[in-house]
Amino acid sequence: MLTAVEWVASLSPWPADGFGLDRMVALLRELDDPQRSYPAVHVVGTNGKSTATRTIEALLLADGLSVGSTVSPHVRRWSERVRVNGADADFESAVARVRPAAERLGATQFETITAAALAEFAVRTVDVAVVEAGLGGRLDATNVLDTRVVLLTNVGLDHTEVLGETREQIAQEKLAVAHEDSIVVMSDNSFAHLVPGRRIVLGGAREAAEAFAGHAIEADVDVALPGRLEQRPGEMRDGAHNPDGVRWLVDRLPPAEYVVVASILRDKDADAMLHALARVGRRLVATRSSNPRAYAADELAARARPFFDHVDAVQDPVAAVARAHELGEPVLVTGSLYLLADLEASGVGSTEPPVSGGAGSAGAGAGTQPE
Repeated sequence: MLTAVEWVASLSPWPADGFGLDRMVALLRELDDPQRSYPAVHVVGTNGKSTATRTIEALLLADGLSVGSTVSPHVRRWSERVRVNGADADFESAVARVRPAAERLGATQFETITAAALAEFAVRTVDVAVVEAGLGGRLDATNVLDTRVVLLTNVGLDHTEVLGETREQIAQEKLAVAHEDSIVVMSDNSFAHLVPGRRIVLGGAREAAEAFAGHAIEADVDVALPGRLEQRPGEMRDGAHNPDGVRWLVDRLPPAEYVVVASILRDKDADAMLHALARVGRRLVATRSSNPRAYAADELAARARPFFDHVDAVQDPVAAVARAHELGEPVLVTGSLYLLADLEASGVGSTEPPVSGGAGSAGAGAGTQPE
């Protein structure tokens, strides 16, 4: 029998019959609706959701609450996606709890992991769940929560084939997770007219945590996630995977002339991403992550040549990083969280032992969840 990691990795990340909530609702019903056992903070937006989720988690833990959290995608191990009180849960047991029902219903990879997280939170009797949405909001598998607070991190033009062609349409999809009695936290009032009930607080992760707590939280927290402005010897890794994310990244990098290693998915605006990356370096090594939607290295290299003085194409990510270090340091590895997960699975530059596909590790197929 396949382990939890092997089985989850074998599941399709995308629903064959289109996005919708019917299967997720049926799955949770078979599990006695664990998501009804606690209130939630729901984090939606184009970029920065995982960091915001972990920040809210840390603030609420500092305030004395028991907190479950789930983010996606992961970089180092599957268990990053099911956490209780700041620590990874036992991924094998969490998945085993939902596997029979998920198999009967033909649940997707994301539906299965989300259900495993929500059920684990109920078993552990958390006070609150902090849940990162996968894609959009209205038809996302996470739109099943007793949502007390919604945080909208930002809105950019990503996944337009699913969410709509304009920022207004995308914001409407994301804010559909808010209920009439939900407090919605957003950085400005651009989309206030889309909020049901109009209970709006301006701010970010801290304001979302404080809106849930009902008071100011004095603690200062420092949250670091794998693959988000992650510094390594001679190297920076960040999973920026759309133009807005890349622009945010290049504005915050320590000043240097970087050698860029990039893999980019075909459904992204690759030219805009490459144009932004050229601001921090004139040399690029194009590579390809294991995600089937990724450009082949030579295709990406062809797109990159108008923006960079020197471009190499190296299909294997491990060899691509090695080539970049030969060209010079510091190296910036970016363009896709799938690329970072592939490198973690290989153990390249890892601060931890190489993962091998065992319980909780990134393993084969770690890069198949939606980005």
